[in-house]
This record gives sequence, C-alpha cells and structure tokens, in this order.
Amino acid sequence: MNLMIANKALRAAPRVKTADILSFAVADCTLGKVLLAQSNKGVCAILIGDSTEDLMADLARRFPQATLVPGEAAVKEAMEAALRFIAEPAVGLPLALDMRGTPFQRRVWERLRTIPVGRTVSYRELAGWISPLASPRAVGAACAANPIALAIPCHRVLRANGELAGYRWGIERKRELLRKEAMA
Repeated sequence: MNLMIANKALRAAPRVKTADILSFAVADCTLGKVLLAQSNKGVCAILIGDSTEDLMADLARRFPQATLVPGEAAVKEAMEAALRFIAEPAVGLPLALDMRGTPFQRRVWERLRTIPVGRTVSYRELAGWISPLASPRAVGAACAANPIALAIPCHRVLRANGELAGYRWGIERKRELLRKEAMA
C-alpha cells in the first residue's frame, strides 16, 4: 500500500525544468557581423547584421527564457565553420543544430538543408516538397522565421520567376551568398 502512494507521489511531483543556457559569440565577416549561439544540443542561432548590439538584442528577443552567456571558446568550432562557409561555400556547413520552431517550420528547415550549394528553388517548389497542400506563402513565413542563417539556407529560395525575394538578413547579403555559391 505504501508503495502505491509513493509511486503516485512521484508521478505528481512537479518536474524541474533545466535552465536553457546559450553560449554565443560575435565575429566580423564579409557579410557584416555574425552572431552564433549554441545550446547543449547544437547551434540554435546564426544571425547576420551590421551591429553587435542589434544582433544581441535579436538573440534576446528570440530566446527570452534563456540565459545568454558570452563564450567564444564554447562556440569556437561552430563559429570557425560558419566563417569558413561564408568565405568558401563549397566547404559546406555540417553543424549539429538545435532547431526551435513549429513542426511545420522544422519540416521546411529540414528540406532547406537538403538543397545543395549552388542550387536554388522557388517557394512553390519547396512547398511541393513539404506537402501537396503546403502554400508557398506559409513556406515563405517559415523561411522568414528561421533563426539559423547559412546552416538552414533560406537564401537559396527565390520567387517563381527566379527573382530574389526578401531575406531576413537583407537582400544584398542574399545576393552575395548566391553569387559566391554559384562560383563554388
């Protein structure tokens, strides 16, 4: 009898949620500045911009419950890989990722990771890969919500007519990434 009560008490006990600690660093690159953040599961953000302050504010907005810890040593290998990819896209960017999003967003992001360097697809084509019912507009929204630039290559998605569409990190950065990838 006591055993049954103990088991019920254990099941009813509140679970302690482990703290979400993200180590991050900012580096200069040919695209401006890049901020890379990593959890114990993998890279959860690669943000590109012009100012360290703006990138740090963006990181804090995206992960409001996380403890953000500056730590170049903790993200050194991942940052070196990201910088190497920016300079020479042909090397690829095989990072362990901690993708945080809705199930639909994660499906879109996983499919984006299968697009090889130097290739582009349209939003409509990408939507068709996800599901016959997926809308190009919903796919575009998932791309816009992507916090892991470069490793989830939203820059490889174009309008159906082949023109550049918006890019969260700026259309000029998208153009430059595609130019470098075309040369790879």
